[in-house]
Amino acid sequence: MKKVAIMALVALELAASSCGTGTPSTTVTTTTSGNWEAELTGGIGPASELNFVTAFSVTNTNGGSSQALNITGFGFINAGPCFVSSETESGSASLTTSSTNQVSGSMTYSVTSGTPAGNVLTLTTSPNGGVSGTASGTPGTTGALSNGVVWGTWTLAGNGSSGCTGSGTFIMCEGQKTCTPP
Repeated sequence: MKKVAIMALVALELAASSCGTGTPSTTVTTTTSGNWEAELTGGIGPASELNFVTAFSVTNTNGGSSQALNITGFGFINAGPCFVSSETESGSASLTTSSTNQVSGSMTYSVTSGTPAGNVLTLTTSPNGGVSGTASGTPGTTGALSNGVVWGTWTLAGNGSSGCTGSGTFIMCEGQKTCTPP
């Protein structure tokens, strides 16, 4: 009986001592950075000319909440009268990496005009878009996104300026001018 009790205590001690040491992670944390070019289609007049280039970084862990984009650069290729100067950008993304390093997820990106005040361009992957690419990481590490593509819909809510409202679709390509959604 003493032997059984001692063995039970040893087993309990081994189980307790292994708690907190953690098990190796089976997910890849994905990060992206660098330049992205966005091509917007649709809209009429000035609202149809809002292509831009941006630089941002974001790190997201599988199953984690959406994380804010750290936007480090932005420039319209052809802003027109809807965004003359002093625009501000914001956004967030949620990335998931599969066991085969395929990245999927969602993203929102907004640009608010300073002059003229009140125009807001919003790009979103919801409900008919997404994020795609490949992560370079291994389980338990942070992998860099490559061949990134973001696609979905855009809307421009205006302040009443002529032609500064509209909607359409967009595609945003990582490190290249053109790309194709999967």
